Amino acid sequence: MPREERRITPADILPMAYFGAMRKAKRAEITALKKDRRLSVGPYATFFFENYDTMWMQVHEMLFIEKGGKGQVADELGAYNPLIPQGRELVATVMFEIEDPVRRDRELRRLGGVENFIALRVGDETIRAVSESDVQRTTAEGKTSSVHFFHFPFTPAQVAAFRDPAAEALAVISHENYGHMAMMPPAMRAALARDFA
Repeated sequence: MPREERRITPADILPMAYFGAMRKAKRAEITALKKDRRLSVGPYATFFFENYDTMWMQVHEMLFIEKGGKGQVADELGAYNPLIPQGRELVATVMFEIEDPVRRDRELRRLGGVENFIALRVGDETIRAVSESDVQRTTAEGKTSSVHFFHFPFTPAQVAAFRDPAAEALAVISHENYGHMAMMPPAMRAALARDFA
């Protein structure tokens, strides 16, 4: 029997007055959860590994801030449900965070096609990133976006390796103008392993 997909449904959306009353506590809870889901790779790239809880919060934040009511719900679910891991995958938002706008523009122009050079490495296995297909992330002029959304599809053997503390796990960017990698600490490995169904 196929596994049911994990999705946020309209029934999961809280009334905004109720969410507003609990928002501060919920934000603190999600901030604590994200601590083990955030990994810096090089000087200004950060991987944020998403799950149901981070996307549930994002949907509620958008609805609360933009106040679009029920008419906004379908759009937010359409935008954020694809970023919830399904089965044997991890999902990450990767951001290139550079405060200075002139430097940011220059660096993003040097990183065209970076989405083709992002992977996770577990032991001897490489899991290549698959971009969300909603929008082209590198322009025709070769400038990449500062925000990317990636799926990392694992085989059963790769999931087993990820769960094995003896196997090294790395996030890797191998673009010619941004060659960096970072090791995932044990607390992150434990948190992300729960994303595999």
